[in-house]
Amino acid sequence: MANPAFATASAGTRKVLITGGAGFIGSALSRHLQELGHEVFVLDDLSFGRRPLAGVPDARFFKVDIRDRRATQEVFAATRPAWVLHLAAVHFIPYCNEHPAEAADININGTVSVLDAAQATAGVEQVFVASTAAVYPIADGAMAEDHEPGPMDIYGTTKLATEKLASEFHLRTRIPTIVGRFFNAFGPNETNPHLFPTIQRQVLDGARTLKLGNLDPKRDYIHTEDMSRAMSALLGAGVAGFDTFNIGRGIEYSVREVVEAFGRQLGEELRIAVDPARVRKVERMHLLADVRKLKAATGWEPRWGIDEGVATLLKEHVTT
Repeated sequence: MANPAFATASAGTRKVLITGGAGFIGSALSRHLQELGHEVFVLDDLSFGRRPLAGVPDARFFKVDIRDRRATQEVFAATRPAWVLHLAAVHFIPYCNEHPAEAADININGTVSVLDAAQATAGVEQVFVASTAAVYPIADGAMAEDHEPGPMDIYGTTKLATEKLASEFHLRTRIPTIVGRFFNAFGPNETNPHLFPTIQRQVLDGARTLKLGNLDPKRDYIHTEDMSRAMSALLGAGVAGFDTFNIGRGIEYSVREVVEAFGRQLGEELRIAVDPARVRKVERMHLLADVRKLKAATGWEPRWGIDEGVATLLKEHVTT
């Protein structure tokens, strides 16, 4: 299964394996790391991702379910990565709530499979494991990494378990391991029906009265390019041991404010009609990242604001 063409990396680059690299955030990460000169390989079962988004040739793409331990180990043996970025998971909270056993199987057992494969592969220098702000409890104010966790849904529960698995992996292997708690991502190529693509599709279809659910909750929205820069900065920062970092922008916006940003970029007024089918019965009002630790460790600063990101989304051809 190994390809001799990718047996060695040129000086200054790393061989990088991204699980979930054909998904929303993973595809942005794949593109960013390749722009930095790294040799990127993608493992994705395409249950949520799309093959073109991976941005790698067929020789560097592996259609594999991370729960398939043998196939996952074969990918690691073939690619021999120095950096492993584990993003593959079921992310969409409504889907997780409807399919809790599947979410737990993929997010927990799949992570065990990936980390075991990393342990069995010589030359792995660093591992990055994607977690989520959903591990935090309902609270006002910015969440710092030392805030006591308290997930309120199956997704957050599975991701908190993933963090524990990552910590145990580091203790077992002594391979430097980073957990990144992702806040709310936005940007091109979204593969789940979150807020931004929901508005984007309705607007591009000509709607000016938008059908949406909960309007008042505020979220910390960070562009996928800024997230990718944060992850690569953390991998290049020489983080030793095991550590956890929030990956957010440090600013929160309500649904109404996001709609207003779309209206500003369109130069038109947008109205909202609450769709009862879209309203979540249990909803937190705030979810804001304290990103001081990330900035101190890497010097990273976000570059994309809501309006800049929305402007690009209004030019994007939506295919899903």
